[in-house]
Amino acid sequence: MKPFRSIYLSLFVLFLIGCKTPQTTVTTEHNLSTFEKLSSMENVVSIEKKAALSHFDENFEIWFEQPISYNDLSKGTFKQRVFLGFENPSQPVIVELHGYGIGSGKAGELANHYKANQLNIEHRYFNSSRPENIDWNTLTVENAAKDQARIIEAIRKALFPNSKFVSTGISKGCQTTMLHRRYFPDNVDACVCYVGPLNFEREDPRVYEFLNKVSTQENRDKVKTFQNLCFENRTALLEMMKAVGNEKNMSWEFGIDKAIDYTILEYSFAFWQWGTPIDSIPMENASAEEIYKHLISVVGYGFFEEKAVDNLQPYFWAALTQQGIYGYETAPFNKYLNTEDIYKFEWAFPENISKEYDLKPMQEVQTFLDNSAEDMLFIYGEYDSWSATAVELEDGASKRDLYKFVHPKGSHKTRIKSFSPESQKKIYDIIDGWLKE
Repeated sequence: MKPFRSIYLSLFVLFLIGCKTPQTTVTTEHNLSTFEKLSSMENVVSIEKKAALSHFDENFEIWFEQPISYNDLSKGTFKQRVFLGFENPSQPVIVELHGYGIGSGKAGELANHYKANQLNIEHRYFNSSRPENIDWNTLTVENAAKDQARIIEAIRKALFPNSKFVSTGISKGCQTTMLHRRYFPDNVDACVCYVGPLNFEREDPRVYEFLNKVSTQENRDKVKTFQNLCFENRTALLEMMKAVGNEKNMSWEFGIDKAIDYTILEYSFAFWQWGTPIDSIPMENASAEEIYKHLISVVGYGFFEEKAVDNLQPYFWAALTQQGIYGYETAPFNKYLNTEDIYKFEWAFPENISKEYDLKPMQEVQTFLDNSAEDMLFIYGEYDSWSATAVELEDGASKRDLYKFVHPKGSHKTRIKSFSPESQKKIYDIIDGWLKE
């Protein structure tokens, strides 16, 4: 009887140990705070818990250490900022790829709709996400995509191993989302892209064609008439710009004389981009003050003024080297400008450096969309100037779950909520399907 009793007791102890060990492990993992789980991630420099925003239970600011160049690690590293809005590990994660700097961790349209978690990634070299001395040649779309893939993978592993990830971005953020998807098609489950251009030249001529056809002839004539009115009052407008420049300590790298011309030329692009009401355009009998006030209300100072250009330097570098921009047709204003040359943005390069435009990345995005891309949805406004170079999907693209929705008469402010209830339902039905797969 003794040997039997000994074997029985041994088996009983092993049974107890076998029961206890998994319970202890599960309890320990379960009790780890979100902060502790985030702290386990590689390449994290700092984590700070912030005040809760929107519907999120917890909000965090996280700084990742990233290679300046993935092809040459000897160039060192920089710190990249991320905002995380944590709601629930069982909910989807909306990844906002801004394409610019980030300023708030508030829920965007998709995170708010689904009460989902949200990850906001600041683009390399914007705001404080930059090395002390920027090597501009390392600001490439491929390096940026690698930044984003590293961060997404780290967040997934730490907090959301079983969640669906949907990337999204607006304008340049849409370009960023498309490029990330092209380089890392399996890094997220689906993409929702808002109002983003797919340019194939530095100054894509499709913009001029678009501005000559948008809306109605009557409305286009009103825009052109106002630009003529500005040139006819150029001397007075220039004096007003000089006065504002002195008052607000503003300057223009290419000179204020050039600045007023660029501002007038930009008017048509900005007018249609932002959906300015036609009836807000001053009539021909308007005073110079009224003309100037309207011109600046539409164009602003932030695209040409020197300090604003410095802040936007990463945007201009990307646009001039890989992602494309536009120029200004001067032929319609030949009698005022005495030229028919396209006004361009070369002056916006960083000081003492320039680079040839590389059209390959955006062409590769188009090839990707035409042949292998899956689960992507594009949203545009019909009258938005950036719709001139909107994504074009091939017939049958819906077989790979590629969709495009255009809001009638919509502007660059077009979002899902801009559409009719019927169209909103179609859009969300598509996204719902991706989240349930």
